[in-house]
Amino acid sequence: MTEDIAAARLRDPAARSNAEVFWLYPGVHAVWWYRLANKLWRRRFFFVARAISQAARAATGVEIHPGATIGRRLFIDHGMGVVIGETAVLGDDVMLYHGVTLGGRSTKQEKRHPTLGNGVLVGAGAVILGPITIGEGSSVGAGAVVVRDAPARSVLTGMPAKAVPVDAPDAASDDFYIDPAIYI
Repeated sequence: MTEDIAAARLRDPAARSNAEVFWLYPGVHAVWWYRLANKLWRRRFFFVARAISQAARAATGVEIHPGATIGRRLFIDHGMGVVIGETAVLGDDVMLYHGVTLGGRSTKQEKRHPTLGNGVLVGAGAVILGPITIGEGSSVGAGAVVVRDAPARSVLTGMPAKAVPVDAPDAASDDFYIDPAIYI
């Protein structure tokens, strides 16, 4: 919990205190409820885990399937409308803005949701679909629709999104990592 609060304080300049984050941040609360539900899911208490995840969804506006695999220090800013599917895998230090969907493209019982590497940032309203991988340190712009793999340290914008390496001449400036919405 301490790590999650510190991650929120680090990534949200509006966070004024640890107490504010602890009591008032629905994205942080959703992650905490997910962690409980995930422990139950791994112990095969599927119904109880899903019941907890649905109660958390009702309370926070964030839907995280208890079967998803989430690393440390996930921060969901604002949170409302975020959906993380059952087979999604998120690395450490991932940041999601409101309205993000990490969705599937298959109804088969297989890996059908995205994998996000460490340090990936996903802008508001972005949609990442299918069993694709977004490489470490990449940023997905607000409103982007991603349906293909992206290499590490790339910037993805558009519909469908195209990946541009961060060090390419036409890549976004460092401001992109502060607010990816400025490129939409």
